[in-house]
Amino acid sequence: MRIVTLEEHYRSKHVDRVLGGAGTHFSAQATGEMAKRLAKLSDLGEGRIADMDQAAIDVQVLSHTPPSPEVLDAGRAVPLAQIVNDELAEAVGRYPKRLAAFATLPVADPMAAATELQRTVEQLGFKGAMINGTIQGRFVDDPEFAPILERAAALAVPLYLHPAPPPEAVQRTYFSGLAPELGQILSIAGWGWHAETGLHALRLIVSGVFDRFPNLQVIIGHMGEMIPCMLARIDLAVSPIAIRLKKPVADYFHSNVHITTSGLFTAPPLYLALAVVGADRIMFSVDYPFSSNEQGREFLNKLSLSPADFDKITHGNAQRLLKL
Repeated sequence: MRIVTLEEHYRSKHVDRVLGGAGTHFSAQATGEMAKRLAKLSDLGEGRIADMDQAAIDVQVLSHTPPSPEVLDAGRAVPLAQIVNDELAEAVGRYPKRLAAFATLPVADPMAAATELQRTVEQLGFKGAMINGTIQGRFVDDPEFAPILERAAALAVPLYLHPAPPPEAVQRTYFSGLAPELGQILSIAGWGWHAETGLHALRLIVSGVFDRFPNLQVIIGHMGEMIPCMLARIDLAVSPIAIRLKKPVADYFHSNVHITTSGLFTAPPLYLALAVVGADRIMFSVDYPFSSNEQGREFLNKLSLSPADFDKITHGNAQRLLKL
């Protein structure tokens, strides 16, 4: 049984030097077991491979955790993104059968980001790119970011939309007035991350991105960022208003959007996602090291799936989409 995971993180010492740990959400306050897990973020060697072996995970597709060069101005983001991607390429080169990669992009300069995406795909063998959160308060459906979307479609590689801490205005409006630690966790893993990333995917649909770039593929994690539960209502409410779209909103989840299981290890959300989007659009992921490989593997072992669906979710869909 082959297991591929594709929301698996690392953190570069080069980014630490530039950003000084700013914006690392809950990692600065982590203690106990979580602190031990987060200490593994910088390991691109034997420790990571040993953790994979312990849970019988064959391949991790790696990406840089927020904050990343995405938060920087173009002048600093472009060279730092190249350094980070080269560092990751070296790790993949050491373990080519065990590791693959998503690029980090200097999104403050969309043309430079498109160029870096092409470089990492064509020269380094990367499988796509990860975009963390909003970009200076904007989502990637903003026309300024069209070069990134166009290049990903032309290269036939997906973009993974991943959460990041919310903009200050959102943090202040939605999550203030609570005990600081409660407001913080609600703004990220407890709720806000998932609502924002789900909205990010929906904005790509309703703004017509997938009609302009019909071959573009997008991945969202955390069992679809709450969308499968709401998709019928979203479709009922939004599709009659989005009259310029070529098809109903829900249909794009069968042609342009994929979801992963990252960080969710209970069966009901997966069974719901299977009923709503189908096994061809779901891929197993762990969210390592924020979640442990053992958690992910225990979740897999308890599932009741047909052999065909199990193979699709654990490796088949990822191999097809990422050309592993």
